Parts: sequence; structure tokens; C-alpha cells
Amino acid sequence: MQAQFDAVRRTVETKPTMRDVAPPDLPRLIQDALAELGYDADAAAVAERVRRLDIGLPVEDEFSVVCAWLGKCQLLHKLDQHQVPIASRQEFQVPDLLAKFSTQTSKSPVLIEVKSKKEKVLSFKAEYMGRLQNYADLVGMPLLVAWKFHSLWTLFEARHMKKADKNFNINLETALRENLLGVMAGDVAYKIGAGAGIHLRIRKDKLLGTEKTNEGYAEQWMMTIDDVSFTDREGARRTDLDDEVQSLFTAWDLAEKEEHTDSHINLHFVAGAEGVQFAHTALIHLLSWESPHDDRPHWRGILRKEQITANVASFSAALDAAFRQKVVSHIFHFQPHAMPEFLQPSA
Repeated sequence: MQAQFDAVRRTVETKPTMRDVAPPDLPRLIQDALAELGYDADAAAVAERVRRLDIGLPVEDEFSVVCAWLGKCQLLHKLDQHQVPIASRQEFQVPDLLAKFSTQTSKSPVLIEVKSKKEKVLSFKAEYMGRLQNYADLVGMPLLVAWKFHSLWTLFEARHMKKADKNFNINLETALRENLLGVMAGDVAYKIGAGAGIHLRIRKDKLLGTEKTNEGYAEQWMMTIDDVSFTDREGARRTDLDDEVQSLFTAWDLAEKEEHTDSHINLHFVAGAEGVQFAHTALIHLLSWESPHDDRPHWRGILRKEQITANVASFSAALDAAFRQKVVSHIFHFQPHAMPEFLQPSA
């Protein structure tokens, strides 16, 4: 058994798709793979299953990171779904996550089933929904569904999924209308004010060469950035913005403008009048900015960090500071159409 474990570990660690770094919970992943495939499975088959476990379940890890980062989550963990006896699988389906949020007025945690689907309707088979609800009723906990639609997350009570001919469905419009991610987990939408931006003044130190192109000539210069400044939403020059406020610009789509003089190049990255963004979608931009690799966030590894993003410890605090410093112009707090009992004040 140990020899097989070592063989699988060597195989996994040498696969480039694991980014040349084995996940810290590799023994557990291998154990799960062996349990599913059998202890006499071929090492290469087990290694492939481990790879799929590591990168094939990012949606649950991503949602967990989002909840941890938004700031209202007290506890969240995955639920072990290797249930016994085997016959229980006909009646019960263990959801993906158990979570407790500081915004809840009830003592009971909630159960969350996590899904990713790019169509505008999320559908559960009736038998599947029944097994999930049976488990929720058994333990006396509310059942929620987290749905990732492209990069957008919604979180809603499972009761909002209505039975059609055979399946239980919910469309994106209803999921957004009943979204609990804001009131429960702390998500908000916000807007950086038009005119707020970053401005770089780059000095031309030495001409290194000139090359003829189809459009004219291209010059290569040795250059030095000799000034960095910011503007707020009123267009005023600012040199006193908090570091976390400055980091918000990296998560926004800024329009670029370039100006040339004999001695300098001036680069302007400025917010326009359009655009609104959710806090949880800004997380991806912040992680991409901080990552040295041009690839997807490795959610399993991020889950183990004490601080999710290096440059912003509290996104809500950064937004509040950015509003005071006239960078953010709007912050939107959303309420669901029907407030769940576990979020309502006690009588």
C-alpha cells in the first residue's frame, strides 16, 4: 500500500497540470481517489483521479473563498459525502457545504449545495432535490443553493426552485431577485466614479534605437517613471489615497489614454461613466493582479491563506474609505424579495 501511495505521489507531482507543486492535502486526495477506484487501481489512473479532484472541484472551493473574503462568514466547511449504509443514498443526499454567518438570527447553520451552470436556468431532477431536502429536514437546517453563472454568484433558498414538468428549476432573474449573498455573506455592488484614475509620467532617458514599420517608425527608449498620481471622481489630483483604496483601481476596467511630449510619455488610466461591479467579482481581478502566473486562481491553496488577498484585508472597509476619499461614487446593498426566517430579527 505504501509503495502504491509513493508511486501515485511521484506521478502526480511530476504532472505539469499540478503546477509542479503538490496540494498540501495530497494524502487525503489520494485516499479519496483510492476509495473510489479501488486500492488495486493502476497508479496512473489514481494520479489522474487525484488531478481531477484537485482541479475538478474548484467551484466549491471558489464559493468558500468568496464567503470567507466577504467578511460575514463565521464557519464554513465541506461535508463528507461518503455516507453509509449504501441504501441511504436512495433517500438522502448530503449537500456540499455547512455554513454559519454572523448575519443569521437563528442558531442553526445552513446547508449549501453548490452548482456552476452557464445557461440561464438551473435545473435539479426531482429525485435529487428530494434527497437533498430529506437530508435538510433530517438535521433541521435550511437548504440553500449557490449558483455560479459565468463569473456571477447567487445564493438562494432551495424553495425558490419550482417544479416544471419533471425537474425543479430556477431562472437567473429569480435567483438574482432572491439572492442572499449580500444580506447574508456581505456582498455589495459598487461603482468607481467617472474621472477617478491612475496617472503615470514616464521620462524618456535615452533613445536605444529606431525601427521602420508599416505605420511609420517605432522607437525604443530607456525610461524612468518619475511621477505617479491619482485623481478622484471630481477630477482633483490626489497623493493621499490609502493603499487599499489604490488597490481598488486594479479591479476596475479603466480606459487608457497615452500622451507624448519630447521628454515624457503620460499614461492615464481613468474610470468612465459606465459600469457597476459586485465585490465578489472584484476578488478575481485582485487575485489575478497579485498572482505571478497568468492562470486561474488555485482555490484550494487560497483557502489555506489567513488573508485571501495580499493588498486588501477588508474589502468593505476599503470601499468605505474609497467613498470618503471620493474614488467610489456608489455602494449598493441588495435585499432579497423574500427575507428568510433565519435572517429575520427574533420576535
